[in-house]
Amino acid sequence: MLRKKIAIPVSFTYFTLALASCTFIPSQSANGDESSLAEKGHEWSYEGETGPGHWVELDPLNAACVNGTEQSPINIQKAQAKKAAKVEELKINYIPSAFSLVNNGHTVQGNIQTEGNSIKLNGKDYTLAQFHFHTPSEHLINGHSYDMELHLVHKSKEGQLAVLGILIKEGKTNTVLEQAWNVIPKEKTTEGISVPELIDLKHILPKNKHNYQYAGSLTTPPCSEGVQWVVYKQPIEMSTEQINIFREIFPDNHRPVQAIGDREVIKH
Repeated sequence: MLRKKIAIPVSFTYFTLALASCTFIPSQSANGDESSLAEKGHEWSYEGETGPGHWVELDPLNAACVNGTEQSPINIQKAQAKKAAKVEELKINYIPSAFSLVNNGHTVQGNIQTEGNSIKLNGKDYTLAQFHFHTPSEHLINGHSYDMELHLVHKSKEGQLAVLGILIKEGKTNTVLEQAWNVIPKEKTTEGISVPELIDLKHILPKNKHNYQYAGSLTTPPCSEGVQWVVYKQPIEMSTEQINIFREIFPDNHRPVQAIGDREVIKH
């Protein structure tokens, strides 16, 4: 019943056609995808008649949002997570980098302007493309929701995606993101706003590197599957003020949890 594989190969062509909005935006595709949907009257949202329960009605390309069997996010049950048979370290290679911020109408996203940021997951290399935020958290741990969630989105040379999900709780000021928060765009933007200082994302990662891994999907339309998810067990902190600044822009931009089905959640 349970599957042994975590990641699912997906072709570069498929992702180029399917990806949209805040889960993955390469230099040209997703902003264009989102604009084309809006021009056709298919703009999606997180509430009402264009909310998650209606995404499939907005465009045939969103069929996976309802018909998919490996959708994200999920409620991770600690007791049901299986210990990895082979412990292969998740290698993080981040350096201080320049980012620009965009408000795409669904989230605030940091687009990387510097090469050299990557991870190695299950023997495969993925390059960092962008990061973005959701509130409240999209993933749950034992049914518990956190104040926010950070997604670090990576892409392999074959076009496969890997996302690091980092839960965020109220606490101390997050100094790594402080400069970004000073220029956070409160209205939808057409051009990126440069963050005045370099951001070293390795300092934003939880000190405890234990994580859960599973095969999932984009958490936004078209909900394409074949995304390798890594969700850290330990949350990081942001101040009440920082969290509220984001919530003033996006009071709620999360997709509800999806059925796990027969998937394995592997703990590392």
